Amino acid sequence: MPTSSLAPSATSASHVIDVTAESFAREVMEKSLTTPVLLDFWATWCGPCKQLGPVLEKLAADYRGAFVLARVDVDAQKELAGYFSIRSVPTVILVKEGQLVDGFPGALPEGQLRQFLAQHGIQPAAAPEPAQELPPTPEEEAARLRAAVEANPGDDALRLDLALALARVGETAQAKALIDALPANLGADDRARNANVLIANAAHLAGAPDRGTLAARVDTAPDDLRARHLLGLRLLADGEYAAALEQFLAMLRQERDFDEGLPRRALIEAFNVIPDAALVSDYRRRMAALLF
Repeated sequence: MPTSSLAPSATSASHVIDVTAESFAREVMEKSLTTPVLLDFWATWCGPCKQLGPVLEKLAADYRGAFVLARVDVDAQKELAGYFSIRSVPTVILVKEGQLVDGFPGALPEGQLRQFLAQHGIQPAAAPEPAQELPPTPEEEAARLRAAVEANPGDDALRLDLALALARVGETAQAKALIDALPANLGADDRARNANVLIANAAHLAGAPDRGTLAARVDTAPDDLRARHLLGLRLLADGEYAAALEQFLAMLRQERDFDEGLPRRALIEAFNVIPDAALVSDYRRRMAALLF
């Protein structure tokens, strides 16, 4: 078995395998049909092997799967060593598409190893794109702000942020209580205005039919702009922003002056409370195209 000095590092382990006579066909010959395999014949007593092994592992990590490093302990796998007529260690053999294409004896420095790989068209794979951190859900944001306000009860700006977050998740009574308790100078803040829009929408929906009933009504009577407006408010409250904007845009398209300009007001109020800037920008352009 390999000594600890020749054990693969954590970063390269996924591209480094130990090969036996039983696994050779599967792990080397079959795998080489799609990915080049670099066979490293080594021994525990071999000084140059201890120099070459870590460099090969580093390259396996750096190349990110552009090749597989397959290690063969010649003492434990005498059959494989004999099959390849290995007379000295280390010996490295490149296998591509099921064929032995090249190789060399001895320990080469990293630069020459990279040249050897490049000669056979093996280049480092592109680094994976960094994972995009998902934005918090409205519920998570409300919980975060609630904790922040508890830690800083005198911070009025935080309390206003919390009021808007609570309004977004439908906790309108708490949102209103927070806004009512804020200093007068914050009453004109955009966050307060947007929270009040959401609170007013929730009050408007208090006695309205459920979403399914409203959707059915709009399907059967597309010109029922009152039902369409309520459906848009339902969708907005549920966080289905694009669908809500579609309803308001349809109102504007059918009758822009309905109820003293309600379609335009509904769109503008929705723009102010929807957090998706790209979506809002798209629908602002579409609204402008209808108005002008």
